[in-house]
Amino acid sequence: MQNDDTATDAASRDPRYAALPGRPGKIIAVHLNYRSRAAQRGRTPAAPSYFFKASSSVAASGATVERPTGTELLAFEGEIALIIGTAARRVGADRAWEHVAGVTAANDLGLYDLRANDKGSNVRSKSGDGFTPLGPVVLDARDLDPSRLRVRTWVNGELAQDGTTDDLLFPLAQIVADLSQHTTLEPGDVILTGTPAGSSVIVPGDVVEIEVDSPASGESTGRLVTTVVDGPDVPFDRTLGSLPQVDDTQREEAWGSREAAGLGAASALSPELRAKLERVPVAGLSQQLRKHGLDNVTIDGVAPLHPDAKLVGVASTLRFVPNREDLFHSHGGGYNAQKRAFDAVGEGEVIVIEARGETGSGTLGDILALRAHARGAAGIVTDGGVRDAAAVAAIGLPVYSAGAHPAVLGRKHVPWDTGVTIACGGTTVQPGDIIVGDGDGVIVLPPALAEVVADAALAQEDEDAWIAARVAEGEPVDGLFPMNATWRARFDAERDAR
Repeated sequence: MQNDDTATDAASRDPRYAALPGRPGKIIAVHLNYRSRAAQRGRTPAAPSYFFKASSSVAASGATVERPTGTELLAFEGEIALIIGTAARRVGADRAWEHVAGVTAANDLGLYDLRANDKGSNVRSKSGDGFTPLGPVVLDARDLDPSRLRVRTWVNGELAQDGTTDDLLFPLAQIVADLSQHTTLEPGDVILTGTPAGSSVIVPGDVVEIEVDSPASGESTGRLVTTVVDGPDVPFDRTLGSLPQVDDTQREEAWGSREAAGLGAASALSPELRAKLERVPVAGLSQQLRKHGLDNVTIDGVAPLHPDAKLVGVASTLRFVPNREDLFHSHGGGYNAQKRAFDAVGEGEVIVIEARGETGSGTLGDILALRAHARGAAGIVTDGGVRDAAAVAAIGLPVYSAGAHPAVLGRKHVPWDTGVTIACGGTTVQPGDIIVGDGDGVIVLPPALAEVVADAALAQEDEDAWIAARVAEGEPVDGLFPMNATWRARFDAERDAR
């Protein structure tokens, strides 16, 4: 991309830009762009979104980056960086790559301690001095196939990230074309194209190395090297602005998982609680929830494809809105919310679908049910219809629906969003709620009450079984169901003896 004289001239102006044609006019970064990263985050965007980084954050290979005093969550992100060669304004995806002059390695460093008040802009968390190392070599884009690039990251010599552009949600040319719809991309501008799974926290003393290469041609940027050091002992001034702050959500996202952050499992549904709920009938849970003042917790109007199967899992939500042709055109095709929900469902989760009780088209079919089964989902609940009902039932996954219907999604529904509070079968369901279903129906357990309700329901089941045994022996139900003081004393004595 550049000759030695150009690089030398850039270095003489400012060593931070030694690998570049000069100081970038703007640096634009993509939020989420790798399927592996989206799966790790549990959310998959329908379209790319962006943020700016200051050009003063650029650093050369071999530089250090400071972790400010009073912070803990500095994280690396190995990325492919594109360098614009000729101005691009409203270019199509088929011509966008012609406007890219070079490709190099980037480390999109971020400080999660400062995200809270940035409101998604990442101004403070991503634009610190040294937070955008680039280099060390820029590859000529004309010699590269943008669909066959790879980015790898090592931390202290151990491979931490390994991603290729065939895992991208939005191809590199699409990113360039999309940005050119909104702003003129000028020569020297840098686009950071997202990071694959594996980004995590680094600490002073850690050495991060990032390489972008073309496995097919053997061309490589070489390794971009950055060393983390402690910043000066100068705390942020609370009189000037907000201070660093972290919570478990920020720790989980910075480290990559709750387990890596030392926070334990994310789900409120422990193996022990799951085992209890698999033993308790939904009717017993309903009885106990009513004692806690919760009557509106059943998903009404749905029936199981497998009445003998028990459903226990954590809610992952999907919302449909009524079909409107223009909205289906913009939201119904491509990698829409429905597909994203089934691609992102986690092991032990239940996809709960809001379809407004509208059964005039399917809300899923056998392909999506297969995908949920392959992902380890616990089941699916929809207050709409199921298409290919026999094929869905044959998969064996617990599925509850309001009925079967042969029509495709677009007849009645637009897939709208995921991971939000929804209404399904007349009750409110939030992501993380515990869903339990059997032949009687489906109930929603608030996580904070699940353990105590399960224990109480199990105790009630033991009591009911004892009463049933007495009735089978010929005892009248009067005074026994419910138990009076005499029967209660006998039950307690036998229970204690056991």
